[in-house]
Amino acid sequence: MNVLLAGVPEGPPDLLVAVVLLGVAAAGTATVLTRDPLQQAVVASFFGLLLGVAFLVLQAPDVALSQITVGAVALPLMILLALAKVRRQPVDTQERPPEGDPAPEPRQEEA
Repeated sequence: MNVLLAGVPEGPPDLLVAVVLLGVAAAGTATVLTRDPLQQAVVASFFGLLLGVAFLVLQAPDVALSQITVGAVALPLMILLALAKVRRQPVDTQERPPEGDPAPEPRQEEA
């Protein structure tokens, strides 16, 4: 044991851990309660960033780096790309019969 560090507690302060975990809980709740997919992607990115900070505070820098890469960059980017692709497709308002089924013939009224 190092004599210079004899009185220094190991690990992060409890208050810092509590604040970061409360932030993670708040961001997770905000992600779930957000209904617009575009805004949800932004909030999910913020949640991933806070989770990465939590891992950093808990002294897991390799996990924090992975979390920031995946949770704050890759996942929101995939969500935004999927939303852009879905919104570009035209909406078909008319119902079509399934492939292979003949279209129903119009009924003729008897006179």
